Amino acid sequence: MIKEIHVAHEEKMKKVLDALRRELSTLRAGRATPALLDKIVVDYYGTPTPINQVANISVPEPRLITVQAWEKTMLAHIEKAILKSDLGLTPNSDGVLIRLNIPQLTQDRRIELVKVVHKKTEDSRISVRNFRREANDAVKKLEKDKQISEDEAKKAQEDMQKLTDKYIKEVDNIMSAKEKEILEV
Repeated sequence: MIKEIHVAHEEKMKKVLDALRRELSTLRAGRATPALLDKIVVDYYGTPTPINQVANISVPEPRLITVQAWEKTMLAHIEKAILKSDLGLTPNSDGVLIRLNIPQLTQDRRIELVKVVHKKTEDSRISVRNFRREANDAVKKLEKDKQISEDEAKKAQEDMQKLTDKYIKEVDNIMSAKEKEILEV
């Protein structure tokens, strides 16, 4: 029983890390990456569709993203979607290919992005701690129902705390790596 609780909550904590990595990959850090366009949705014949499902996205240079629509009629829709997004990028189209130049970030923008990173990582820490609390509550319920002993419950809670510490440390490592990437000139 305790092992099942432990494994289930470890899975949830892994998902928190994956979500944080995905979330931070969409932040513009002055370097071109196809993940920047992941959240952009294009109107494809009346259906909101992710941009990577209607176009080929590539990064030929460190500060340039190219978007090549699979259908020429989609170019205008893709341009509009990029302009509407909160990326602050201006698309340059030649009728076949859309080029997105990634400008250098200003110091103010870098500081803003670091604050966003800190907020997202704090949210992740809170999620990890909530999963610890859920697991501890489940263990306490087992103890209360006399399905496990007091010593087993205490050991299970200590193990859950070690697991929580491990994932919080991993969240902090992800945060510091992204922060370093953003502040890099």
